[in-house]
Amino acid sequence: MSEEVNYTGRCLCGSVKAEIVAKAKWASHCHCPSCQKATSAGYATYVGFERVAVRFTGEDPKLYKSSPGVKRRFCGTCGSPVSFEGEAWPGEIHFHALFLDQAGEFEPDAHVYVKTRMPWVELSDHLPAFQKFEDEGKG
Repeated sequence: MSEEVNYTGRCLCGSVKAEIVAKAKWASHCHCPSCQKATSAGYATYVGFERVAVRFTGEDPKLYKSSPGVKRRFCGTCGSPVSFEGEAWPGEIHFHALFLDQAGEFEPDAHVYVKTRMPWVELSDHLPAFQKFEDEGKG
């Protein structure tokens, strides 16, 4: 990449690394069952970028097709979740926020898929909350 790197990322052990030469498109929390299982957490926080702006360095992340049209990447050494790509968001890659070295710079702007929010997750941050994803109709 000849452009200046805006962001970098790395997994827990540092084997999988990424460089991003674009500004983030968005950041949000996802409460869907697939993201809950993939992270073993109440929700996942993602930051979205144009896929063409991303270059993986170090070891290639492992790929898991978790459902039709969905690719999840993770480190094959330490198991850290790295990213999500879905056909519903063509040309984008969604990094787990804390994979990014500059995670503190991203402020999520919404909660999505809260129809499956864990009952012990309290939404007290005053962000908009959507029942489902945009491609499923109004939230």
